[in-house]
Amino acid sequence: MTPLGRLLARRIAAEGPLSIAEVMAQALAHEAHGYYQVQEPFGSAGDFITAPEISQMFGEVLGLWLGAVWQSMGSPARAILGELGPGRGTLMADARRALAHVPGFPLAAPVHLVETSPRLRRIQAETIKAPVIHHDAIDSLPVDAPLLLLANEFFDALPIRQAVFADGGFHERMVGLDGEDRLTFGLAPEALAPGLLPPHEIAEAGAVLEWSPASIAIAAELGRRLAAQGGVLLAIDYGAAHRGFADTLQAVSRHRYADVLSTLGEADLTAHVNFAHLAAAATAQGATAFGPLTQGALLRGLGIDLRAQRLAAAHPEAAERVLAAHRRLTASDQMGSLFKALALTGAATPPPPLFDAIR
Repeated sequence: MTPLGRLLARRIAAEGPLSIAEVMAQALAHEAHGYYQVQEPFGSAGDFITAPEISQMFGEVLGLWLGAVWQSMGSPARAILGELGPGRGTLMADARRALAHVPGFPLAAPVHLVETSPRLRRIQAETIKAPVIHHDAIDSLPVDAPLLLLANEFFDALPIRQAVFADGGFHERMVGLDGEDRLTFGLAPEALAPGLLPPHEIAEAGAVLEWSPASIAIAAELGRRLAAQGGVLLAIDYGAAHRGFADTLQAVSRHRYADVLSTLGEADLTAHVNFAHLAAAATAQGATAFGPLTQGALLRGLGIDLRAQRLAAAHPEAAERVLAAHRRLTASDQMGSLFKALALTGAATPPPPLFDAIR
């Protein structure tokens, strides 16, 4: 059992079982033992590699997409360029480099990053090489200009709840202790009230309903902001476009799946994103939702094929690596289909490029 696991076991012994949401929140953000506070998650030496770390092409084409949205709004003199969960800042650095080719884009303004980890904040400032303003939450983002926001693999790391259908109702899945005081999953004895559950299909025994209250709340606040300020959020993550049943909670360590409860604080914990939940929360607050598109369709529509060809031709010594990265980002048997993109806009913002026919 990890140090955080022992802390949680003592808490459970004193207070009773904890929800998966609470365990996940502690595993990722505990001030002394949380994964993002003490571990180095990114890159080949870490636990996983995100799309911006695979190739500069990812951030470059998304930056040009943001530039096109900005132009469609009439090229406002002020815009809030920002990112939720920026990792090491690679995506924003690449996007800004591409935005430098968009005539008139207000690159002199500071970049706004929603990030809670002090360690990652330092790395982001060094990577982006531009004025940066950090925020603990989206609540403190400026309110006086349109938003141009990216969120790559942000929602998958937000805490989830799970409930299992048994005895005619959904019982919340909890973390408790077994007979040897080891952490174990179990079900709450009382069924949850139907009003506490997200919309779902008719369930059979054993069906696992999964939702993220934190993600839904953030999507609702973003929807309210976009409705009031205008602009766009592009969220790219792995997950499903529907409200089906699934148990997607997983731990990843050193690029391999790990046991969730035995690696708390030492492995990344994630769950697939339910884009339907995000879209419903945002549109209820006045925003407009588009998509989701698969990552492969989005990147190809934005010209990543041509960008890869030109990069490979300009750097023949790296051509094989460039083309391998392109395939990893776009191929349907790699990241191209599992990862999806959802666009949220203000009601007055024109439909964003590639999403205008996908509602």
